Amino acid sequence: MTGYAQLWRAAPGRWSAAGAAWRGLADPVRRRRAALAERAATLRAGWSGGAAGAADGRLGVLRGELTPLLPALIEADQVLAEFAGRLRVAKARLAEAVALADRTGVLVDRHGRVSAAPPSAPTWAGPEAGVLPGAGLRSGAPPGGRPLPAGRTGSGPAATPGADVGAAAGPGGRAGPAALDQVAAALRDALALADAADREAATRLDELSAAARAGWAEPPPPARPPADADPATVRAWWAGLTPAQRRWLVWHEPGRAGRLDGVPVAARDQANRLLLDDRREALRAARRELLGQPAPGPAERAGLRRLDAGLAGLDGLAGRLRTTEPPRSYLLGLDPTGDGRVIVALGNPDRADRVLTYVPGMTADLADAPAELGRAGRVLSRCAGLAPGRETAAVLWLDYDAPDFLPEAARSSQAGDAGPALHRFQEGLRETHEGPPARQTVLGHSYGSLVVGAAARDHGLDADALVFVGSPGVGVDRAEALRLPPERVWASTAPDDVIRLVEPPGQLTGRAVLAASPLATAVSLLRPDDHELWFGHDPSEPGFGGRTFPSGRYGHTGYWEAGNPALDGMARIVLGR
Repeated sequence: MTGYAQLWRAAPGRWSAAGAAWRGLADPVRRRRAALAERAATLRAGWSGGAAGAADGRLGVLRGELTPLLPALIEADQVLAEFAGRLRVAKARLAEAVALADRTGVLVDRHGRVSAAPPSAPTWAGPEAGVLPGAGLRSGAPPGGRPLPAGRTGSGPAATPGADVGAAAGPGGRAGPAALDQVAAALRDALALADAADREAATRLDELSAAARAGWAEPPPPARPPADADPATVRAWWAGLTPAQRRWLVWHEPGRAGRLDGVPVAARDQANRLLLDDRREALRAARRELLGQPAPGPAERAGLRRLDAGLAGLDGLAGRLRTTEPPRSYLLGLDPTGDGRVIVALGNPDRADRVLTYVPGMTADLADAPAELGRAGRVLSRCAGLAPGRETAAVLWLDYDAPDFLPEAARSSQAGDAGPALHRFQEGLRETHEGPPARQTVLGHSYGSLVVGAAARDHGLDADALVFVGSPGVGVDRAEALRLPPERVWASTAPDDVIRLVEPPGQLTGRAVLAASPLATAVSLLRPDDHELWFGHDPSEPGFGGRTFPSGRYGHTGYWEAGNPALDGMARIVLGR
């Protein structure tokens, strides 16, 4: 059982670093496999006969023994990084419990036991002080009993939401039974989470160790679900496989395992990380081929620019995947062809109790993925600031062909084409989630809001809230057409967002005709402001029937700026506040 003192002293960063060290072994394994392949090719070119065949076979065996190590190393990193993440949440909950104890006059001793503190008892600073509370110390001021300034505590985080601090106090200012019960329950919750995380990580590492002894992988039965299979069907198929068969699929069929909605996030991440280096090398090879042409024309130069942009996006993505900074990234989909598509999660959506799916808009492509992921990360960071004791994940969903130019963005066809994939993805998140259902929020920006709206209208989205920012319209004129209760549909448009000027085609045509008329001024004054945009009624206008939240004057792309109240609004919706 994880103890109070043990959780205070726990260092999640060390577990993350240990996971990164295991993952870092993948590069030397890949280099060793490549070197063996080169040596085998050299031998085949200059050596023949029985001995040569035996040597070539032996080199093949050695390469085969290294092959299954790659997904196993990624899996070890996942286990340790997820343990570190849950440990951070447990420590945040423990800090909230200490803050509650400080505010309600409850003594917490070094073993995590609670009692009513004498009114004159000094208090301690909590985990930030680097020491544990001693006998006779309350939870909130520095060790040694130095008083804190009026209205201040040393514990930092706010009290647990919902705690009735005033009602908890007993006679004479001492903690009453209600306060003792609240603090004890908060402590138990934090310790229980840490204990569950510890047991789970130990079990998963034991399973990895056993697989290393018994054999990493074995071929599964030949049946495979199609690419567009229902996520529930995929989930049932995956659940029917043994761990060794799943590892075989991750290694031998990463393109399938990495894209199927209904396959758990951890397995998709392993498969797509294995694909990433191959995809980068394929783009480099294509680039070398174009550079090798004696007289490249306009088409070749355009192709070179596209390859350079794709490589830049993959390199930036690889950098984010390598970092040890929390939260850990999960690569859930990758396709570098064309403008490129990618799905990346910050934190594991299968484990989080709050999950955001962010759909970007016009011009978004693989090269933009690091920047777009940064927007999702800012919402996630704000969620952590508001509710550090919550497990939250954010997903960048760029699995559609976003418009590159205004003529494309003036049509809804690309949004409509994206609908089935977004619908399946949200269904897949629900199918693979572990534990009680998560609160799922889907956020669309600019043309991405039309993608979300069209998917909700035509297919339905498994979401507890829809959020639109900087929207040119979402394909419907009323919130109830999105197949969710209107109170679960949110929107915000900045006062200076140019999207407000994007009127419907019919109105723009009318304005052009009217501009040549001597009655233009009078008619324009009489024209009612009907809040119609290019793709329907403005969702941030009350007449749409949904709910709104404010944005500052940050233009069309500034909804994620630190000082914009829209960032706080998005985070609160994700959290369900």
